[in-house]
Amino acid sequence: MTDWDKACEAIRGANGIMLTTHCNPDGDGIGSQIALYHALRYTGKNVYMHNRDSVPRIYHFLSGTDAVGEGEDFTQKGVDLIISLDAGSRARLGFPDLFFEGRTLLNIDHHTSNGRFGDINLLEINACSTGAIILEMIERLGLRLSTVSATAIYVTVLTDTSSFRNAATTADTFDLAAKLIRAGAEPWPIAREVYESQSREQLSLLLTCLGMVDLRNGGRSAWLHVNAAMYENTGGDVQDTEGIIEYARSLQGVEIAVFIRPEMCADRHVGWKVTFRGKYDIDVGALAVSLGGGGHHHAAGCTMHGTFEEVRHHVRHAVSTVLESHS
Repeated sequence: MTDWDKACEAIRGANGIMLTTHCNPDGDGIGSQIALYHALRYTGKNVYMHNRDSVPRIYHFLSGTDAVGEGEDFTQKGVDLIISLDAGSRARLGFPDLFFEGRTLLNIDHHTSNGRFGDINLLEINACSTGAIILEMIERLGLRLSTVSATAIYVTVLTDTSSFRNAATTADTFDLAAKLIRAGAEPWPIAREVYESQSREQLSLLLTCLGMVDLRNGGRSAWLHVNAAMYENTGGDVQDTEGIIEYARSLQGVEIAVFIRPEMCADRHVGWKVTFRGKYDIDVGALAVSLGGGGHHHAAGCTMHGTFEEVRHHVRHAVSTVLESHS
């Protein structure tokens, strides 16, 4: 059960706070981190941000991203509270066990598959984004909602609802967006930075990837992938894969879209990141859980190990099984 009182008490009583989000962070993770960072800084507390992986380039326009540390080591002393944002499991944070020893872990998330891995768990599965939970946290703590924090939370809503297009979008979502706009968030400049700042390398990688779209299961599933050679040939990198899977989901008749790419850690290939998108009734979150991952009903993913062909074969079997059960 979600415990707001314990969460707020932990924040109020902390001497030093470290905010973190999942590996290969997205708009919801980074936006939630930035928003809470600025809100807590007004209290005079020592607040730090640190992730295993770097902040994606498209979110560098958010004020404070230059203060986000990266890597598996965090040596700042005096931190007694770690706040995990938008991660479904502790493993998704990418840190060794020693990282958490002697520190309270507050888990804030909205994924249905969240494993309640924190000492304190603040889970709101009906929230459109983790950032929406952060807004409520700011209000419950009586903190100031600055323009900077409102902008960061707007990014979480915009990106996690696929620009107000997916099933998480409700009347409450638009009420939330209106509140953020009144607090200073500017929709057009934000959308321009997030969606209209592609590099030539990113466009080249997209074109290469789309040229290999693979329709299976009678057109009910669409498959895309990138590999190391594609990165090398186009000059792109993992950050340039953001949003590619949406092209596969957009195809008429597709019920499940799948995107596979190398999962990297400190420039080492540590597995394959498999991302799923659903369009209709099929729960791709449950599909991802069956493969060791998690997520939402229409957006989920997992990390798998083996060769590309082995992983693709395994995932194809799982997808076919799910589609056959929904014939």
